[in-house]
Amino acid sequence: MNNFIQFPNTPEDIASIAANLRVALAEPGPELAEILVTFESWAAALSTRELDAIPGVAFLKLWLRRGTLEPIILRELGKAALTGGWEPDGRARLKAFPVGIVGHWPAGNIEIQPILSLTCGLLGGNAALVRVPSDLVDEIGKMIAPLAACKGGEKLLRRMAFLSFDHSRQELQEAMAQSVDGAMIWGGKEAVLNIRKLPFPAWAHISVFGPRLSVAAMDAGAWSDVSQHDAWCQRIARDVWQFDQQACSSPQALFLEKKPGASIDQFVAALKKAFEIENRAHPRETVHSSLTSAICQVRASWLVADAANKAFFPQSPDWTILIGSGTAIPAPTQGKTLTILEVDNLRGAVSKFDGNVQTLGLAVADGAKEAELALLAGNRGVDRVVKLGRMHLFVPPWDGMDLIRPMVRLVRHVPSME
Repeated sequence: MNNFIQFPNTPEDIASIAANLRVALAEPGPELAEILVTFESWAAALSTRELDAIPGVAFLKLWLRRGTLEPIILRELGKAALTGGWEPDGRARLKAFPVGIVGHWPAGNIEIQPILSLTCGLLGGNAALVRVPSDLVDEIGKMIAPLAACKGGEKLLRRMAFLSFDHSRQELQEAMAQSVDGAMIWGGKEAVLNIRKLPFPAWAHISVFGPRLSVAAMDAGAWSDVSQHDAWCQRIARDVWQFDQQACSSPQALFLEKKPGASIDQFVAALKKAFEIENRAHPRETVHSSLTSAICQVRASWLVADAANKAFFPQSPDWTILIGSGTAIPAPTQGKTLTILEVDNLRGAVSKFDGNVQTLGLAVADGAKEAELALLAGNRGVDRVVKLGRMHLFVPPWDGMDLIRPMVRLVRHVPSME
């Protein structure tokens, strides 16, 4: 399945691959409407038992559908983009043109991210030069292969190149950067900073999606409604399980607003049950030894740190629920480890956010309170405020930015005879 991925050894290898992409860009390429049809077929072709076992593929299939992508295109590029026309803008008109080759540096811990990233560039009419982390080579090869048999797939593949090389190969990183006209960069702090230092052309468009974390919150009216316990807890469990809690949109903590005279015990019992159900439906096949060690350590340290703290977990490292109080978001452990923190009020918790929170998942019974929290969250650096159960919906703006528009040039035409 690695026939689609190349393993360059010299900067000249990468320059040659980029040159082939520029040849492909010079050829008549698929129109945006054609790309959407091909993506729809690709989504259907990903529906196999083997591919469904790859984390995130279920989401990728939804992302590739016209019903998901067309509204994004309409919002970012305008209605005329779907027909290849110009968008009226007063006496002038606008049209999106590709920047050229877009380089993609995805994070190494999200299996579908290389595919998600490249689709954003392709929808802008660009070619894609994608660095595939070595740990994802097999998965990416399996996800790309079905595209070749899709209608229009060969045209799109002509505009894609997948490279894999060790991140320490600085000369190859530099060669890749020098070969592109735009870049979409994802990952942790160190990786992002290192890639941003690369010698990109002065004209290159750069989009950076750096390290963030996400949290969930419920007001007293939401979590104390016993009739809704199962529904809310199922939503929380699904948000935690997707991407093994490694995505920036994965909830690491859940703030519960205190209700005078009420205990959260019944709600926590329902959440524990939801975790057990989700674990049976989507069991973890393997656990890295370092993650197992981190989970065991955080379980023990949490219980030792404060006599009032509680924890629920199986003997295995499959999942963990830690219970305490306070507004400080603990350092993420991941591995399906959720920290429940009781707070006097949600406003106090949200006001402590420092810009590192990407997504706030909410369940708030009081509409006026939710509107206030959304405004406060926006002022405290949060980019997405969504309903619990929808924290991973990959709908732009993402990290407060568009996904397709940054990788196009909006050309303005003012007719000469007007």
